Amino acid sequence: MTEAMPSQPAERRRGPLILRRQQVEESTTDQRLLDDGGRGEWVHTDPWRVLRIQAEFVEGFGSLAELGPAISVFGSARTPPDHPEYAQGVKLGAALAQAGFAVITGGGPGVMEAANRGAAEAGGTSVGLGIELPFEQGINEWVDIGINFRYFFARKTMFVKYAQGFIALPGGFGTFDEIFEAVTLVQTHKVTSFPIVLVGSAYWGGLRDWLRDTVLAGGKIGSEDVDLLRVTDDLDEAVAIMVQAREERAASGGGVGSGQAPIRPHPSE
Repeated sequence: MTEAMPSQPAERRRGPLILRRQQVEESTTDQRLLDDGGRGEWVHTDPWRVLRIQAEFVEGFGSLAELGPAISVFGSARTPPDHPEYAQGVKLGAALAQAGFAVITGGGPGVMEAANRGAAEAGGTSVGLGIELPFEQGINEWVDIGINFRYFFARKTMFVKYAQGFIALPGGFGTFDEIFEAVTLVQTHKVTSFPIVLVGSAYWGGLRDWLRDTVLAGGKIGSEDVDLLRVTDDLDEAVAIMVQAREERAASGGGVGSGQAPIRPHPSE
């Protein structure tokens, strides 16, 4: 997932546009959508935004419809290439490609670049879903299919719709956002047969403990909800979990493509 890289961009991508020098705006499309300021002009501008939002969904759906089974990989954009977690990302991307998965990332540097690189070097399909930000990152060079989004919510849809599971290496707010959005979708049965694996017990163990000892203990979630987040230090185990879910999906009639298995009624319904 994309994370803050506080530097002034020399260029900015705004959807299909490339802006440079004086044309680089300080605000982003998402900011202008959400910062209403109490004025009435939104009545005139928002209907046109709907068409732009629709175009982003159409572009994403059209570009990824034939992708096949894929896994979304998240992690910090700040991880340098000489860090062990970067090497982990490369190894993970390669292992997923060898297991027959395309690899989807946020398309940026750090762990995202590492996973894209591993997939590309292993001969797999490497996908990057970029986002317009005040600090430009750009799509990394290891991406085979790159899509730049203006709106976070359109991009988020693509991460879930075209993936069969999530794997997260250590990351910051962007990574947390994707993890908790995915686990909420699984908990509420909006998606099914969707494993979420967190790699790095030293990094993620405290989060798992907090969920169990504080959130579960306070009655805010159920005991089965804690188990929706699998924590491991073994990359092979992480990939095996994704393969097992793919096989279970195929056995249940969900197929091996990018779609989710049929929604089943919750026991309480």
